[in-house]
Amino acid sequence: MREQVEKLVEEAIQENPKLFLIDLKISPDNTITIIVDGDEGVSIKECMRISRSVDSNLDRETTDFSLEVSSPGLSEPFVNNRQYNKNLGKNLEVQTETDKFEGKLLEVNDEAITLEWKVREPKPIGKGKVTVVKTAVLRYESIKRAKVKLKF
Repeated sequence: MREQVEKLVEEAIQENPKLFLIDLKISPDNTITIIVDGDEGVSIKECMRISRSVDSNLDRETTDFSLEVSSPGLSEPFVNNRQYNKNLGKNLEVQTETDKFEGKLLEVNDEAITLEWKVREPKPIGKGKVTVVKTAVLRYESIKRAKVKLKF
């Protein structure tokens, strides 16, 4: 069943090249969970289209199943490098092997992302503090976890 579902999901996603698969799970009780994302997000209409495409091509007479198609939650960690593109300009929380960064996503390319943040540091001369803008270029292979940092 998994191979058939994977093929159907792939075909449905190919109809819109801005979409990509984040996760596909099939539980022992045949609950199919499909999570898709897009370079510009995913509409409910697209989730419904994918759901209908998969559902209409599976035989409920052979195997009973339930089907859920959704987009990843706002607080979910990124699992695909394409997710960085749609989050340009947003604040991210990024964990590497050695450090944790929080900053605005300034740039995305094929090898790395660039974050920018502000910190208060002591003045080089005299008393008091000054605001300093810092940046970090983080290669994808060094990123262990990244997600959008929500501010309230």
